[in-house]
Amino acid sequence: MKKAKITKHALIQRINRKLAKDGKILKARRGEKVISDLGDYFIVDLYHNSIKGHHIEIEELGRELEVLKPYEIVAE
Repeated sequence: MKKAKITKHALIQRINRKLAKDGKILKARRGEKVISDLGDYFIVDLYHNSIKGHHIEIEELGRELEVLKPYEIVAE
């Protein structure tokens, strides 16, 4: 079965729509210090202004949140 490709940007938008219901948002890294501390992607709790997850693999998170379908893959 052929896999449908979606962009990272589209996946991030899907994830953020799902996380927004719980007052959270997925953020991308900015700066070298953030990369070593938090990884490329991390989750911020907007209600408590705190980090709720770090070193996030967006494809794995997308599948866990069921916003990335089994027949979809992330285009590089």
